[in-house]
Amino acid sequence: MKTQQLKWIILIALALIWGSSFILIKKGLDGLDPFQLGSLRIIFCAVFLLIVGFKTITTIAQHQWKYIALTSLFGTFIPAYLFAIAETKVSSSICSILNSLTPLNTLLLGAIAFGLSFRRNQIFGIIIGLIGTAVLIFNGKEHGVSEDYSYSVLVLIATACYATNVNLIKKYLSDVKPLSITTGNFLVMLVPATIILFCTDFTAKVNLTQTHHAMFYVMVLGIVGTGVANVIFYKLIQISSPIFASSVTYLIPIVACLWGLLDNEMLTPLQFLGAFIILVGVYLANRK
Repeated sequence: MKTQQLKWIILIALALIWGSSFILIKKGLDGLDPFQLGSLRIIFCAVFLLIVGFKTITTIAQHQWKYIALTSLFGTFIPAYLFAIAETKVSSSICSILNSLTPLNTLLLGAIAFGLSFRRNQIFGIIIGLIGTAVLIFNGKEHGVSEDYSYSVLVLIATACYATNVNLIKKYLSDVKPLSITTGNFLVMLVPATIILFCTDFTAKVNLTQTHHAMFYVMVLGIVGTGVANVIFYKLIQISSPIFASSVTYLIPIVACLWGLLDNEMLTPLQFLGAFIILVGVYLANRK
């Protein structure tokens, strides 16, 4: 399969997986607090990856481990907790929409801190995508219930972390296999995530039925939405560009809104318009 075709297939698969992550976080919070959810997400994923990819970490050179640690911090550890905390006050659909700021941050950080070049059409594409995002945000505010938009700042910080992660991988870890990067990331995070988990009241409610249901959603989120998704995301970064890879966040709100529809949330014509504008932005940002 040609690289051009493969990168679009991966992009769509990631959109479906990560677009579903926000509803899984929402379901997981019905029984777990944000720190328990973030920690369990990391732990489930770490166990899965150590089973399937432990041997691959031997391919990571000693001097690359500092970048593995940095990408684990910015790519998963910090955002895992920030998104969980944010979704206690902001709806899953709004969080997914705000996540679309990642490509803009990727572009700016790439140009300022990593010396990456960009084309005029990429800027136009990102701006158009953000216009579509603004349409969705405006509509989301109309239909939001008891939302505290100050928590949106946490999502913005998470997008800056994602942007840093993408640029670090592209510049310093392009020659490392995606499974090696992901397994190394979660090996680094496993101990601190476990410590955080047991600093909460998790042991007191671990036997509750509600907690079991929440843990199931978090297990799916950790293994599929984090572990499997990260492997193919790093592959996407390596065969494309940081901007193209991070453009997946333009498609995520569309999937998240569809999950909202299944969860008895109403989609309006403005939301569909915003989704269309976002797709136009993705196309323009990646057109040669």
